[in-house]
Amino acid sequence: MIDDILTAIPFGIILAFTIGPVFFVLLETGATKGFKSAVMFDLGVIFADVVFIALAFFSTNKLVDKIKDDPNFLIFGGVLLVVYGVISFIKTSRSFRSIVKEYGRIELPKKDYGRLFIKGFLLNFINIGVLLG
Repeated sequence: MIDDILTAIPFGIILAFTIGPVFFVLLETGATKGFKSAVMFDLGVIFADVVFIALAFFSTNKLVDKIKDDPNFLIFGGVLLVVYGVISFIKTSRSFRSIVKEYGRIELPKKDYGRLFIKGFLLNFINIGVLLG
């Protein structure tokens, strides 16, 4: 077991520093909504990681074999990420249009921490690469 842990440490360090969609959304959330909102988003991401670790620990031998042979799961995760990006783009463009219409009046969005937690969880959960890692 110690050999497995020592083998996994370099892989975990590499995964910790990879840049993905969660990284950019975390930066955007921190810049636009503040530190506490970014922390809540990140807690959702961490919770999704914990769920994936539990799944991997208890029952994914057969699931990983199915995912390796069936690229539909990867396509499904990619489509979900693209849909999320399009929806985020539309929401952002609408908010910028409303700011331009009001000529300088900027309304900061509400800080709904529960929604940010769920957003972080789902964004990390739909990324099937995290499960494969």
